[in-house]
Amino acid sequence: MDTIEKKSKLGLVPRLIIAIIVGVLLGSFAPEVINRTVITASTLFGSLLRFIIPLMILAFVTIGIADLAKGAGKLLGIIVCICYASTLAAGTIAYITASTIFPSFIHSDLVSAIGHPEEGMLSPFFSIGFIPVFDVIAALTLAFIFGACISILRGRNVIGSVLHDAFSEFSAVISMVLRSVIIPFLPLYICGTFVNMTVSGQTFIILGILWKVFLTVIILHLSYLLALYLIGGTISGRNPLTLMKNQIPGYLSAIGTQSSAATIPINLQCAEKNGISKEIRNFMIPLCANIHMPGSMITITCCVTAVLMMYGMPHNFLLMIQLIMMLSIAITASPGAPGGSIMSALPFLVIVGIAPDSAIASLLIALYITQDSFGTACNVSSDNAVSPVLDMYYKKNIKKS
Repeated sequence: MDTIEKKSKLGLVPRLIIAIIVGVLLGSFAPEVINRTVITASTLFGSLLRFIIPLMILAFVTIGIADLAKGAGKLLGIIVCICYASTLAAGTIAYITASTIFPSFIHSDLVSAIGHPEEGMLSPFFSIGFIPVFDVIAALTLAFIFGACISILRGRNVIGSVLHDAFSEFSAVISMVLRSVIIPFLPLYICGTFVNMTVSGQTFIILGILWKVFLTVIILHLSYLLALYLIGGTISGRNPLTLMKNQIPGYLSAIGTQSSAATIPINLQCAEKNGISKEIRNFMIPLCANIHMPGSMITITCCVTAVLMMYGMPHNFLLMIQLIMMLSIAITASPGAPGGSIMSALPFLVIVGIAPDSAIASLLIALYITQDSFGTACNVSSDNAVSPVLDMYYKKNIKKS
């Protein structure tokens, strides 16, 4: 889920595209002193980002687990299992597709031409090491412990409300930092990355690869949605074509808003047109807007696979499935901002050897956010592919009892 709480005059995607263009122009024509100044600012931002990431994990994953597991009973458990399985399947399919197709245009000659990601790049004038309060593993461990325990204690009506409120406010603080600092300065971060890639001679080779990755991602989104609607319609006895036709306003709305949350009212109307009961649509659509992320998973998996191939890094199935399984959980706590899913994914990229503050990570952020609208559209549309099955289960097994 990538929500937008505050609209700016110029959206994040246009600003990122402008940042990439400016970065390429500066790297091509500007004197070294200007380029190093931009790179210094970008490096400082990267250091701050590295400091924020463990706090972000602790805040969002804790409250995500605490809220996810409380008070909705058997139906909630079924929805969570379906959403996790769907997101996991989307990532696995994306990796199999990417590892099959991408070698046709990411071959050994290109890998050699790109070379080492840091080779030939300029160094900043200075850097400040913002030392994280704790590392990513510690943050994740604490998040699971606090989230699970708060949920259990609140479910028993014993204690836990104070801690829950504290983590809610903590996550609101981190959200404010993301909205006010991290997201607004992302274009500067990306600009610095492309300045350095241009200076090192990598930019145009990489851009020649990335448009093909983008096209593959969009086709995968649409193919996955088609499969989900065929399965959902067949199981529930509804016409898949009618279900898809009714979802078109929701899909287009998500592309326009780049926001799962902002699309909830439209998605509720789509569910109503599909004949989904009020109880299910009012419960499931807002919930799945936060935990059902197959579109985001497809985008992240393809982007990660592409950059691993581009830089000649390991990307075998056993390694990638570890990342996909972890991200299927992690992105359910995505912060409410454009690019939230990739920001939540950054800490876990160390599984495949990508440091959160590296040049490769900043390239991933740029590539992901430029496709974010389509990933969000896939996310919200997949909710109404699943809703007929849950509605059928609810009417047969819960409503009657």
